[in-house]
Amino acid sequence: MGVYKLSTAGGLATPRTNYSSFLAGNPAFDPDSFFPIASTTVGSGGSSNVEFTSITADYTHLQIRGIIKNTANNSESVRFRFNSDTNTNYSFHRLFGDGSSASAYGEANTSYAGEASSSNSPQTNIFSALVYDILDYKNTNKYKTVRGLSGKDFNGSGNIFLFSGNWRNTNAITSITIYPNSDNFAQYTQFALYGIKGS
Repeated sequence: MGVYKLSTAGGLATPRTNYSSFLAGNPAFDPDSFFPIASTTVGSGGSSNVEFTSITADYTHLQIRGIIKNTANNSESVRFRFNSDTNTNYSFHRLFGDGSSASAYGEANTSYAGEASSSNSPQTNIFSALVYDILDYKNTNKYKTVRGLSGKDFNGSGNIFLFSGNWRNTNAITSITIYPNSDNFAQYTQFALYGIKGS
């Protein structure tokens, strides 16, 4: 059975174009949305870092979502690097709150972009949550900007981080390394990488 485009169908006696697709000559609708690229879960031995590699240029922005716990039981944070670059051409700043006080902190000319909260509880079932956006990751005409939100709840205490940063490099981002500032990621830590299409 043929499909007719209503705007040009005319009457039954009028010559009509017969389409084999319900698109009827119209372009496919591709909504701005999130597309899963890769995910990883840390195994029983823990891990010193997590990497996403061979990231294609199919999207406009990237987003990382994670639940995180470190093996240390002291103050911990999670850091990000791009394209294996360990030079001091990153910067970041963050706002921090724990329900009773707030503070701000920043670093210029550091070796990582962004510093997120990680669970430091000895309880194995408590993890931090993280959402981390990498804007215009494939644009070779600008430095890369990141922003993120992370936090943890210990059933009566906890904290939240709001942070942003940059990588002063115009190369397209093709790999991301995520690592704790000390010790290792604990078992069941998970990260998922998404691509975002559209503006």
